[in-house]
Amino acid sequence: MARGNGRTINVKLPTAKVITALQQALAKLELDYTSQDEAEIKYQKAAEKWRKEVIKFAVDNISKAENIRTTYRQWNGNLNVDFDLAIKDNTLPKEPERDFETMHINTYKDMKEEIANAIRILQLTDEETVSTSTYNSIAKYL
Repeated sequence: MARGNGRTINVKLPTAKVITALQQALAKLELDYTSQDEAEIKYQKAAEKWRKEVIKFAVDNISKAENIRTTYRQWNGNLNVDFDLAIKDNTLPKEPERDFETMHINTYKDMKEEIANAIRILQLTDEETVSTSTYNSIAKYL
């Protein structure tokens, strides 16, 4: 493993421990991918609740509105009202954040294949340790 100052670290890691770590990483990858739809639904529900709270806040404070703009579209009967509210004290509800990473199926398949290949190769070796260069090629999954 190269460091910023030009020196390298040369460490031999037990092959069995690396295989175990890769198997755990593969299991976590599969769990993360299969649970992302459920997590997205949960996030969307929280985001919809937040939007309703923001709308309620805006309607409750419309008397403090500044820079009011209106647009009426006669052809479809829509009136758009846009205004600014100055928020001085953190009274606005906190917006939910995604606490998960969404992964495209191609990324998932590529990562799964690379981890599985690394596990198979390491299981075939008679070496008791993994070299630093081998570890560098799989470190991103651990």
